[in-house]
Amino acid sequence: MVNEFKNAAGVTFPQGFKAAGVKAGIKKSGNLDVAVIYTEKEAVVAGTFTQNAVAAAPVFASKAVVATGTAHAIVANAGCANACTGEQGEKDAKATQEIAAKALGCDPLDVIVASTGVIGVTLPMDKMENGVKEAVSALSEDGSSAASQAIMTTDTHPKSAALEIEVGGKKVRFGVIAKGSGMIQPNMATMLCFITTDLAIDGKLLQKALSEIVETSFNMISIDGDMSTNDMVIVMANGAAGNAPITEENEDYAIVKEALDKLCKELAKEIADDGEGATKFLTVHVTGTKTFADAKTIGMSVAKSPLVKTAFFGADPNWGRVICAVGYAGVPMDPEDVVVKFGDVPVYAHGVGAEHDAEALAKVMEQHDITISIDMGQGEEEATVWTCDFSYEYVKINGEYHT
Repeated sequence: MVNEFKNAAGVTFPQGFKAAGVKAGIKKSGNLDVAVIYTEKEAVVAGTFTQNAVAAAPVFASKAVVATGTAHAIVANAGCANACTGEQGEKDAKATQEIAAKALGCDPLDVIVASTGVIGVTLPMDKMENGVKEAVSALSEDGSSAASQAIMTTDTHPKSAALEIEVGGKKVRFGVIAKGSGMIQPNMATMLCFITTDLAIDGKLLQKALSEIVETSFNMISIDGDMSTNDMVIVMANGAAGNAPITEENEDYAIVKEALDKLCKELAKEIADDGEGATKFLTVHVTGTKTFADAKTIGMSVAKSPLVKTAFFGADPNWGRVICAVGYAGVPMDPEDVVVKFGDVPVYAHGVGAEHDAEALAKVMEQHDITISIDMGQGEEEATVWTCDFSYEYVKINGEYHT
């Protein structure tokens, strides 16, 4: 049984976790910008990271923590990405770990660090140090909301969720906070996402579950086709629930994986829905392919097309842009086999435009949530990609981002 708590206690919902978010003066807005998540009880840790060759300093520092298999804390800041900052950036990431470790009484290699914001700017370490110390002092079981606000950049609202399941007769809780609104194009993860749980589980199994789940959740969204330098998804499991530790892929493992998958897909869709300047949430459902990879490739081609995205912003049922994106996706196809629907309305079938009810189609195009269904007619595999439209506001946000 899964009990879901949307936007509830977030990362402090599981037993043994505390969090805080404070104003350190890193964001120009003066809003909350440094977050700390902490468990006194040692947690096994798993993570997935951006595959961008120009990865930020905190990515490398956090990979080293995940490699140890355990962690006690996550320190994240917004307003400065600490990316493309060379040797100084690496020193600053490690210094952040050391500052947090001293304040918390743990080892620096027990501290995950994450940053988001403007690229090419070094961390203001005086502000960062004060922020980390203040956040550690403010840690509480009610601190998840502040932490979720502290990692936001262009997000219009904090993103969090929590759920509870039963494992081996014990109640096990999961909590999550995430940020992501622009520069979202996955090839691993897509943003910052921090998941906590009081589950007892082998670290290698946790990593296996996370890696597989990311492929069908966070790796299935695209806002703008740009992969960030700082993306990561982290899970910490401290075992405080007292369940018999999961050490093999048994029934309990399947229950846990299903719950984690549910949580990650929910947050992935929320991120796509909150794309910079978005007015429409688009689901691209591709069926009838020979492989999942083919379906994903086609779905991503449609989801990343500026012409498709702007058409939906303007409520223009221009199916030609969709079938064009399908055609250049690079997956072998026969136009005669393909059927495209907007909502429940067929717009393209077997090589030509389909006869349809224009009034019904117009109603579909005015909706906020719209599904683009594409049946390739070649096999039994499928994939679902989530994205949003491109509006005037998207250009404004990104045209003025650095300034």
